[in-house]
Amino acid sequence: MAGRKMRVLLAMSGQDANDRGGRVVALALRDAGIEVIYAGAHRTVDEVAAAALQENVDVVALGVPPGAHLSLTRELLGKLEALGIRNGLKVAVRGAIPPRDVSRLRKMGAEGIFPAGTPPGEIVAWVSARRGPNKARI
Repeated sequence: MAGRKMRVLLAMSGQDANDRGGRVVALALRDAGIEVIYAGAHRTVDEVAAAALQENVDVVALGVPPGAHLSLTRELLGKLEALGIRNGLKVAVRGAIPPRDVSRLRKMGAEGIFPAGTPPGEIVAWVSARRGPNKARI
C-alpha cells in the first residue's frame, strides 16, 4: 500500500491505567501525521493484541501502571507472537518504568521504552524513525 500512513495503536493496560498521558501522546502523534488508533484505558493484553491484529498497525504502544511493566510486556509480546503478527511489529512501553528494568524490557523484545515524564516529542521522534516500506503481515 504505497503512501499508507504509519498506524499506531495506543492502549493502557491494568486496573490503575491513567489515560491522560496517552491522550497527550495520541494528539502529538496525530499532529505529526501518524494515524492513531486509540484503545483507551483498562484494556486487557488480549484486547490490545486483538486490536493490533484487526487494525494492522505498525506500532503497539502500551501504557503500563506502576509495577506491571515486566509482566504486561511479556504477556503482550507472547500474545502478539501467538497471533502471528510479532514479526515486523514494533512494540513500545510507557509508564512507571524504573531505569534498572529498561534492559530487561529490551531483551524481551520491546523496542521503545518511555518512562513516565518522557516528552511526547521524543515518542513521536521514535515512531517517526520507524517509518519505511510497509511490510505485509499475514
